[in-house]
Amino acid sequence: MNQARHRDGPIAHINIKKDTSFAMLLEAQRRGYELHYMEMADLYLINGEARARTRTLRVEQNYDKWYEFGSEQEIKLADLDVILMRKDPPFDTEFIYATYILERAEEEGTLIVNKPQSLRDCNEKLYTAWFSDLTPETLVTRNKAQLKAFWEKHGDIIMKPLDGMGGASIFRVKEGDPNIGVIAETLTELGNRYCMAQNYLPRSKMAISASWSSTASRCLTAWRVFRRAAKPAATWRLVVAANPVR
Repeated sequence: MNQARHRDGPIAHINIKKDTSFAMLLEAQRRGYELHYMEMADLYLINGEARARTRTLRVEQNYDKWYEFGSEQEIKLADLDVILMRKDPPFDTEFIYATYILERAEEEGTLIVNKPQSLRDCNEKLYTAWFSDLTPETLVTRNKAQLKAFWEKHGDIIMKPLDGMGGASIFRVKEGDPNIGVIAETLTELGNRYCMAQNYLPRSKMAISASWSSTASRCLTAWRVFRRAAKPAATWRLVVAANPVR
């Protein structure tokens, strides 16, 4: 079987100690998949047919040299069995265009993980509104006064943009912080962009789950669980499971 991994940015930037893409690539290779690699700039449509420039890829558990590219090819995306869509935020128009290209391949039978329409419909942060009983108290607004009132209510909150990742532009605002106004103005761009605020929870109480794609045929799920260790840094436990077709 052929599997392609789509990701923006050089593959060399992945931290294989914690990146879930690497775990999935290793497992796919172990199961006999032929791996291909492509980036945003490699995707294109011609006469309605989704295509890409790809390079074959091999991976190994080696921190010094964990990947190796093979030959470059021009292929129909419909000729691939599975495409892992692993693009990082921001969620912008280029991201949406890429999902349309991938959707053409999906219509011809290629399994896209995550499903392109689901990627468009389910913003990683906003979609938590459908699971509010499992999250901290949450406010999504572009109104500075509402953000300040939420902060005054809880005294210790987290504020963040809706399209960021990896901790970028995330603020913890404690009781009495004189910068609450500036932070609210910065994140909302003076009331022109939505942001999210949540009451702060101690790290020891957190368990974060990241799930990829509910498709008709299989679901890939990873659970990231932070545990307190004897040493200062928290440790990661990561399990990736592929559920069989039911």
